[in-house]
Amino acid sequence: MPNLYWDKLNPLQVGKYAEYYAKMEFASYGFDVYTSEVDDKGIDFIVKSSKGIFYEVQVKSLRNGGYIFIPKDKMDIHNERFLVCFISFVNSEFPTVYLIPTGAWKKPNAAFVSRDYEKEGQKSKPEWGMNFSNKNKKILDEYKIEQSIKSLL
Repeated sequence: MPNLYWDKLNPLQVGKYAEYYAKMEFASYGFDVYTSEVDDKGIDFIVKSSKGIFYEVQVKSLRNGGYIFIPKDKMDIHNERFLVCFISFVNSEFPTVYLIPTGAWKKPNAAFVSRDYEKEGQKSKPEWGMNFSNKNKKILDEYKIEQSIKSLL
């Protein structure tokens, strides 16, 4: 049985574990998984469905909730073949995996946000963000991998 005390790992270790875990999840559903040597375009790996369709996957993870983001220049919300695989880590529990299509950001809400800092006079680049909290779990439930992967199969 794996270690389930995620707070014992540093952020880089949690991120690496999340990426490997995501690859195993896709493989368990019959996807072929292709890894890249470089992550300079916001893509952690590519998967191929049994129908022969390729998807680009970006993995994000958090321990005990919080905020994650992807720069807008790394994610086109109109690209139906780009997926965000979000993994939530809570001590003493197996990770919870969410598979989120970019279309989720087309209508921002409490969970899925659009931030254009430059318009607000700040220097940060525009980003697509996700607020993961107990309050927003109901919004995210439809994206648990067990449900959302069906549309790709």
